[in-house]
Amino acid sequence: MTTCITICDTCKRAGREEGDMARTDGEALAGLVEAAAAGTGLATRRVSCLMGCKRACNVAVQAPGKLAYVLGGFAPTREAAEAVVAYAAAHAESASGQVPFRAWPEAVKGHFVARLPPLEGES
Repeated sequence: MTTCITICDTCKRAGREEGDMARTDGEALAGLVEAAAAGTGLATRRVSCLMGCKRACNVAVQAPGKLAYVLGGFAPTREAAEAVVAYAAAHAESASGQVPFRAWPEAVKGHFVARLPPLEGES
């Protein structure tokens, strides 16, 4: 069962107009997460809108039969991307998807938005 990091590529953080407008903050974060996840066995995918606009940039960490997590409020930085990938790797190692707080990368703490139970019959 592969853990997948779903990244919103349409996220735009507040104050974005003051920076580089060539691509969205979500696109920037997606590229960084994809690069950090390369060769890890984790899957990544981009989607247009996770509906967490007030907490952009947003990602979801999911795997069949496991708890799923939505995280948001990231800056599109290498540190954030590497932390998301490290958390997803720990999620992949967990039988239930739950990762003990002590194992969370520092840069994901305070970014959790929701925890979703696995769908019934999902495995």
